[in-house]
Amino acid sequence: MMAVGRLTFSNITALAPMVRVGTLPMRLLALDYGADVVYCEELIDIKMAQCQRVLNEVLETVDFVAPDDRVMFRTCERERDRVVFQMGTADPDRALTVAQLVEKDVAAIDVNMGCPKEYSTKILKKLVTGVSIPVTCKIRILPTMEETVNLVQKIEKTGVAAIAVHGRFKEERPRHPVHCDYIQAVAQAVSIPVIANGGSSDLVKTNADIDEFRKLTGASSVMLARAAMWNASIFSKQELLPVEKVMEEYLKYAIRYDNNAFNTKYCLCQMLRDKVESPLGKQVQAAQTNAEISEAYGLQEFYQHTQEQQQAKRDSLQTSSQPDRPIMDGDVTTMAVKFERREYPPQITPKMFLLEWSRKEKLEQPLYETVQRSQDRAFQSTVTVAEKKYRSSLWEKSKKFAEQAAAIVCLRFLGIPEGRIGEEDSGLVCKRKREGKMNGTTEEGGSKKRHVVDVPQETETS
Repeated sequence: MMAVGRLTFSNITALAPMVRVGTLPMRLLALDYGADVVYCEELIDIKMAQCQRVLNEVLETVDFVAPDDRVMFRTCERERDRVVFQMGTADPDRALTVAQLVEKDVAAIDVNMGCPKEYSTKILKKLVTGVSIPVTCKIRILPTMEETVNLVQKIEKTGVAAIAVHGRFKEERPRHPVHCDYIQAVAQAVSIPVIANGGSSDLVKTNADIDEFRKLTGASSVMLARAAMWNASIFSKQELLPVEKVMEEYLKYAIRYDNNAFNTKYCLCQMLRDKVESPLGKQVQAAQTNAEISEAYGLQEFYQHTQEQQQAKRDSLQTSSQPDRPIMDGDVTTMAVKFERREYPPQITPKMFLLEWSRKEKLEQPLYETVQRSQDRAFQSTVTVAEKKYRSSLWEKSKKFAEQAAAIVCLRFLGIPEGRIGEEDSGLVCKRKREGKMNGTTEEGGSKKRHVVDVPQETETS
């Protein structure tokens, strides 16, 4: 499938881009069952352009993280030579910015051109000349065959490596039959690979049907959406596996790669289809976390084991990257600590644990004093507990995160639990508070704070 290190789109079967479905667990599952290429869900360039590329050493992934800490796109080494990054864009320059941001971590870039506009070919030209990996696009057919053929011939001249064609008109839905004759006309009109899409409802129900769809459309390759969403084992040359087995394998990937629980639920419900109101379906729908979803499928031990492994990895990385002995900066105890929100359960924060411990020890509430440096508007907070001061030597992007980092330094120095995922329940924060049922207020809100002070550029404390 690889030619001189570049992805080729001839004679392949691909997982189509599907919103909310084409996240990492589903892509890896499709590869396991035999897909040659996997497309991510369509990601909008405006959101991606704001992301920061982060190496996630715990999950062994590359994450593209938005300013609000949401992971917009997550990938890993297993799919690096097979994954196509699909974006939605209306701006050539922004499209190129995003393509260059992700090009080292994906095999190709795809532009969703469902409703082609005049600027669409300009975007493709910009990408083809601006990145080192193949560029493709995906279209729907136009009202006439002539218009469709004219469009794809214009697209071919941009230098794209392939064109995926969904054989339905803009206003048509999956219940409408796919227009194989349009795809066939496109395949005959261009010399680059054409990927046929849209056969899931009536034409592709088994793996053997994939080749029939390919022949019927005259396309070089086939792309599957709903047929793969319902049962990803359709990519396998063997018989379709029971959907229960496929769901279990999907859930293991979702747990392994810390997939968003609501995304996990959505994908499982798509697989359940008409069984979504069954006892299992109702249990999945009621679940709020991956832990609760795991319970529905009898995977509690797998979930717990994975959590323990990941916590051990965090601890190991923390030990190797940070000094065992805190450093004194004047009268302040400092450690190089970052607050990672994903390491804590919903409603739980280090500040909450520090406040509860202070109350238990009959101490005054923690007092936070925060400064912001003018250089990059980053924040650093110092917390005073029992007349002693603690802070992280690292600067945070928000005042809230800076306060949490200071609380972590204090808790770790004193050997107090901080509430991280996988940490044994210390009893410091009762169940009522953990669930956030505190009359609309958070416990940590009781901590004393001082106003932010703007400070000039400073040298970070080592």
